[in-house]
Amino acid sequence: MHASMNHNNARPRTVSVRLLLLAIAATAVLSAAVVWGVTRSRTTSAGESKEGSHANDLPPGVVELPEAAQQNARLEVVTAVARTLPLTIEVTGTVTADEARVAHVKPLARGLIERVWVRLGERVRKGQPLVTYDNIALGELIGEYLSARAVSRQSQADLEVKRKALDRGRELIKLEAIARQTLDLREAESRTAEAAVARDRAAVTRVEEQIHRFGLTDADLEQLSPEDGKTPHREASHSVMRAPIDGIVTKYDVASGEVVEPERELFTISDLSSVWVLADVYEKDLAKVPTDVQALVHVDTYPDRTFPGRVTYVSDLIEPQTRTAKVRCVVDNPDGALKLDMFARVTVPTRDEREGVAVPATAVQHVDNQPVIFIKQSATRFERRNVQLGTATGAIVEIRDGLRPGESIVGAGSFYLKTALLRERIGDEH
Repeated sequence: MHASMNHNNARPRTVSVRLLLLAIAATAVLSAAVVWGVTRSRTTSAGESKEGSHANDLPPGVVELPEAAQQNARLEVVTAVARTLPLTIEVTGTVTADEARVAHVKPLARGLIERVWVRLGERVRKGQPLVTYDNIALGELIGEYLSARAVSRQSQADLEVKRKALDRGRELIKLEAIARQTLDLREAESRTAEAAVARDRAAVTRVEEQIHRFGLTDADLEQLSPEDGKTPHREASHSVMRAPIDGIVTKYDVASGEVVEPERELFTISDLSSVWVLADVYEKDLAKVPTDVQALVHVDTYPDRTFPGRVTYVSDLIEPQTRTAKVRCVVDNPDGALKLDMFARVTVPTRDEREGVAVPATAVQHVDNQPVIFIKQSATRFERRNVQLGTATGAIVEIRDGLRPGESIVGAGSFYLKTALLRERIGDEH
């Protein structure tokens, strides 16, 4: 009876296990089907998206710009032309200060430096204080001035006494109360007193002029005079040395507490808004280089930038070691990009000529430190093309390589195409 009961209980358990296994298998099959379906859907969707993007992509370096946007950007399409251009020579040079824009600041007299107001490399304005110092020579002059003023006052007072005596003598001579000889003596004494006054006034004027060279005004001198119980200010000899021009402090040789002499240069202030580039031209090429022509200056610090300059002077001196002469190019430098002693490469036009392809300077842009222009392919498409630049003459730039005469390019407004090209590149990278 017990065995029969165990047999009957085992059958339901077996059925239950089978049902559980079937349920697990069905679930696995259903999950696999769902995963396969999702994966296929994603693959198909991705493939369709990729094909669609290929249909809209532009070739590398091509920018598409609708005609309305071209009008808003004021794009100007011009034709590259062949023209006669001067041959150039490539030389090296160095950036230096314009000597007419450099101030060498020295003290006017021996003095003790009390305070320095500026530092090396600092930009200063005309009239800005540089140092305050006790001007020893000025202090001595002030003492001499006060002494001369005192002597002048004394001689003036003596003159007034002599004139009163002379006037009284003239009244007495009418009454025959004094001898003629006495009147003559008083007249001589009065003239001597007048001469003394003139002499002493000249001495005061001489010292005043010397003091004025140190910057003191007539009002300052009046305050020094010990009139009405006033005493001279001891601070009067303390002078302020001021910047004579706008510029940058390019040399600095002073410290507080030092005694400086007139021959010592304390500061050099350079106005670098315009600089010289001194190019080294070989002796054999000097006859080809004209003056008053435009040269192009490049420096390694700014590889995508060209600094136009003007040749103003060809030196008469040949360097014996290098057999070169200095050719001076004046270059505007309003933003201070060109620094003193920078190494420069200079393209100098010569008197020789040749045929070349020229475009407006507005057509040239720089991308990745490479000069480029934009060629018009169709009404709305423009292609970037790398070029090699040559001579620049005014607003015209020579294209040595990368462009043929007659091709249509973008002049004014090319910067807009450069911006659009870089924007598309950034979008592709992301």
